[in-house]
Amino acid sequence: MPKLATPLTDIQVRSAKPKDKTYTLADGKGMYLEVTPAGAKVWRMSYRQPNGKNTRLTFGKYPEVSLLDARKRCMDARAQRAAGSDPAQTRRIEKSAGKVAAANTFEAVAYEWHTNKSESWQSRTASNVLHRLEKDVFPLIGKHPISTIKAPLILDVLRQIEKRGAVDMAKRQGQVIGQIFRYAIATGKAETDPIPSLRGALKQTSKGHHAAITPDELPEFLRAFEKIEGRMYAPTRILFRLMMLTFVRTSELTTTEWSEIDLENEDWVIPWQRMKMGKKKLNPRKVDHHVFLPSQGWELLRELHEHTGNSKYLFTNLRDPSQPATNFGILAAVKRMGYSGKMTGHGFRSLAMGIIKERLGYRHEVVDRQLSHASGDTYGEAYDRALFLDERKIMMQQYADYLYSAAGGKVIAGKFGKVA
Repeated sequence: MPKLATPLTDIQVRSAKPKDKTYTLADGKGMYLEVTPAGAKVWRMSYRQPNGKNTRLTFGKYPEVSLLDARKRCMDARAQRAAGSDPAQTRRIEKSAGKVAAANTFEAVAYEWHTNKSESWQSRTASNVLHRLEKDVFPLIGKHPISTIKAPLILDVLRQIEKRGAVDMAKRQGQVIGQIFRYAIATGKAETDPIPSLRGALKQTSKGHHAAITPDELPEFLRAFEKIEGRMYAPTRILFRLMMLTFVRTSELTTTEWSEIDLENEDWVIPWQRMKMGKKKLNPRKVDHHVFLPSQGWELLRELHEHTGNSKYLFTNLRDPSQPATNFGILAAVKRMGYSGKMTGHGFRSLAMGIIKERLGYRHEVVDRQLSHASGDTYGEAYDRALFLDERKIMMQQYADYLYSAAGGKVIAGKFGKVA
């Protein structure tokens, strides 16, 4: 019968001195203290495998790992053996999993996700998404293994953004983080997405569209504009009026080049590459957009040509004429009119849709094509080119004429052309 080891005491462990050769002090149940000539004291455990080979486990150094802690680790290892598991193999698996988790940090997975998504984004979108992650998210959870991140930690990240007053940004960042987690799940780097658990925990944002006046508010809006337009630069005044007459997107109008304009034949076509749906990397909508300016609009363009006809763009940047203008002039005019928060450049599109559908009686799909919205059906593009062009041209002239005499029986003075 093998001799049972007398359990060690803490005094014995503390008092053990180094010798010329490494020696051991047994504590029982396979655990012992190994003392090296350099004075290191290491807790180890030895046990025999079913194949007869001995296996050694290391529990750590004394005094970092106390006698009591070493015994607890020994008991855990013995329990694993009793359950049919090999403690050494379990430790190797856990160590390997730990290395994988350390490599799959939230930041590492986010960069991988971003690289994958960038193929379908415009470069500006890709840059903005990554910048916001690097600014708001990576400093807080970037180094955490993504598989260990739970909902409360994500909530803290988003609330830090909310504290800046950026409630909408917090919501958008939550959506981005959710996409990253779903990518991690698909690639085997995480098992759950904590974002759905945050529903109702963030501040609510007001839902709505871009601010826009209603058709009934148009007469007063026009009078407010006529009061300030005499003090505006001619290009800015024309930009504002063309926004009303064409209701193209603000960026599409401010970046229009004179090469797209045929003043002689009164033809204006925006190439599909400049349209919102045409800029998509995947499945862009390759349909040129016919603006269909009314007669009043061509009068404005001829006036504008006297100011910027020698430039590349219709509307040039005041600081750098080689660059297009921004929407600042429109926003500044709206503010001076007292309509800040009530009307935006994009709001002209909503206003036009309301007037053309409700007051002029045009079908929704005709207005949609003039707004350059996708048809949503397989034959939409051919239908757009083949059947709606003539109808849209007439519609745009009727819309411009409507702006002369707004609803409510009040006639607005015909000043939609050149201001004296």
